Amino acid sequence: MGKGTPSMGKHGRSKTHIVCRRCGRRSYNVAKGYCAACGFGRSRRMRRYSWQNKKWNRVRVV
Repeated sequence: MGKGTPSMGKHGRSKTHIVCRRCGRRSYNVAKGYCAACGFGRSRRMRRYSWQNKKWNRVRVV
């Protein structure tokens, strides 16, 4: 199989994100090694911005 259109269909088989140990959301990127939601693996502090509403460990934090 070449590198064109037929091989693109095989990209969706593996999981990009798994459940994060810290925030409980399915946002931990296996390849990059950090969570897109809380920043686990990249930062010791929680990824937090003033403009967002977020759940940590499936509990709403405002």
